Amino acid sequence: MAEHSFRIGAAAAGVALGLLTAPAPSAAGAVPAHTGTSGIPGPGRVVASRFVPGPCPRTPEPIEALATARCGFLEVPENRARPGGRTIRLAVAVIPAASAKPAQDPVVFMSGGPGGETFDDIPFLVSSGLNRDRELIVMAQRGNLYDEPDLACPELDRFYATSVGLPSYAPRTERLMLDAVKQCRARLTADGNDLSAYNSTENAADFADLRTALGIKQWNVYGHSYGSNLAMTYLRLHPQGIRAVALDSIAPSQSVSLPFAWAGAQEGLDHLYQACAAEPRCKSRYPDLERTLNEQVRKLEAHPLTLNVRPPQGGDPVKVVLDGGALVNLLVAKAIPFADVPAAIDELARGRPERFARARAAGSVQVVGQTAHGLTNSVVCSEWVPDHSASDVLNAGRRAFPDWPDPVLAQAPQLAFQDQVCRVWNVPDRTATMRVPPVSSVPTLFVNGTGDMKTGASWAQKTARTLPRSTTVQIPGIGHWVVPQSPCGQKVLASFLTRPTAPDTGCVAGLGWGPFTITPK
Repeated sequence: MAEHSFRIGAAAAGVALGLLTAPAPSAAGAVPAHTGTSGIPGPGRVVASRFVPGPCPRTPEPIEALATARCGFLEVPENRARPGGRTIRLAVAVIPAASAKPAQDPVVFMSGGPGGETFDDIPFLVSSGLNRDRELIVMAQRGNLYDEPDLACPELDRFYATSVGLPSYAPRTERLMLDAVKQCRARLTADGNDLSAYNSTENAADFADLRTALGIKQWNVYGHSYGSNLAMTYLRLHPQGIRAVALDSIAPSQSVSLPFAWAGAQEGLDHLYQACAAEPRCKSRYPDLERTLNEQVRKLEAHPLTLNVRPPQGGDPVKVVLDGGALVNLLVAKAIPFADVPAAIDELARGRPERFARARAAGSVQVVGQTAHGLTNSVVCSEWVPDHSASDVLNAGRRAFPDWPDPVLAQAPQLAFQDQVCRVWNVPDRTATMRVPPVSSVPTLFVNGTGDMKTGASWAQKTARTLPRSTTVQIPGIGHWVVPQSPCGQKVLASFLTRPTAPDTGCVAGLGWGPFTITPK
């Protein structure tokens, strides 16, 4: 399945974009037009937010569920603080329930990222049963693919494709990345985009307007990764009409920052070490897994490997540089399946870096224009970066991994050069607005995987303190975005949507980490 994170679409080596793009037609139908009730300023006049029926997006690979979906656009103001500003259009799909007698409260999905392509999540949502008993509503967050505008940054996509052949944190790598960011920002602003308006507060207001515009009295919210961050913001600012909230791989809005990323990496790796130690064959074959990884991070950062490797997607071999930063980013990105990680680390220590090298080469194949890096940078630079210093990131890294070298620890995993990027992106600091926990009696479900190296599972318990009607579930051995990977997670979510205050979590008790790959000595 597609791998998603709170930095969706990013190359594993670094940080994870805007001409207007109208989606091509499909055979899908359309929802009847319905306008919202709140006054929304449009160009030169006050209008209501409204849903406009239209064709479903024509995706690169056909999505079966869109053949029967009802699609269109939600029209909203780009910046609600600026009356008379321009209107933007957000792509929406309403996927019918599989049941002949569906529940009357649909579920709306908030995707990860920020900036991750939303519509390619639909097959995973459908196969996970999200539309089994109720309609599933999917909306591309402002600036995403199929929206108008689409804040894609092909400049950054091309940088990520070439960055696999560069040292992760070298000055030249930083310079090339910042050049791509400058080019993208200049192009997006020249097109008239207000980059300060692409943030979680406006995102949440869009979903509130969508519920009203579709005439829905009450719905359920399911968000994963950044989508959980957005769902918490939505719950705090627009609680009306929310029946229940499910948060998968929680990235709490009051906590997400660059230092937060090191805590998640430490927790996920600690769980990996513990799971290997608890499995006799893994413990016997890889008795010093943590020490071995620490040695390899230090060794590769001091003496990077340069190899020519064929990407797993096919094509000609590409140059890859495997250094300490790349090794850490590949692990956090789950570029190596969890069951194979101990074997891959052991092979690397024995002079066989092929598994990690192939995973690094995969980043050379980018889908140009798919990720809305414009939304990514606007959220990260206004909400995650401003309230801490570079030394805060380094110190968080040192606390998490005291045996790793400072050049690796100075950059948060998968979030390289963010202070410099954000100086270029230049959007207002919104951390004070976001560092507020939601306090709500709405039933809430937290589903987290113990193998998650991006958003640690323990954050659920911390976040649940202000949500008294919450249920917290940890699925052993599962990484980021639990529900599509876990039949038990799917059962828990389905039960929660049926009985939000008393979900059946019984399947969790019998779970454990799957067996690890054991290679010959």
